[in-house]
Amino acid sequence: MRRTTFKILGTGCVGLGLVGAFLPLLPSTIFFILAAGCFARSSPALEARILNHPVFGPPVIAWREHGAIGKKSKTLAVAGMAFGYGVFLFTSQPALWLGLGVGLFIAGCAAYVLSRPGVPKKPAAETCPNRL
Repeated sequence: MRRTTFKILGTGCVGLGLVGAFLPLLPSTIFFILAAGCFARSSPALEARILNHPVFGPPVIAWREHGAIGKKSKTLAVAGMAFGYGVFLFTSQPALWLGLGVGLFIAGCAAYVLSRPGVPKKPAAETCPNRL
């Protein structure tokens, strides 16, 4: 039952990650990180498919090994948060307390993203195309 639950959750996260790969404001990497975690508990073969994927694998591995987020990803994430907050303010015109609360929450999220280390550069001898 537990393995099945993690496999279903992982599959859902992969689905959201794929949608996020095509929608500009929906992140994809976080869903692939979550999916890999779920598959680690339910299906090592599916986990390996995520880790070996040429596009989605490297950010997941960087997060797992170093808690790292690439510079381009940080820039896109913070810009997306700022854009989303601007859309929120413009379209909903919230009460002052709500606007400040949402702004503080988004600022905290942005601070967390910016506080993560960058992806370390590996020497050519350590680069391995097949992780598993």
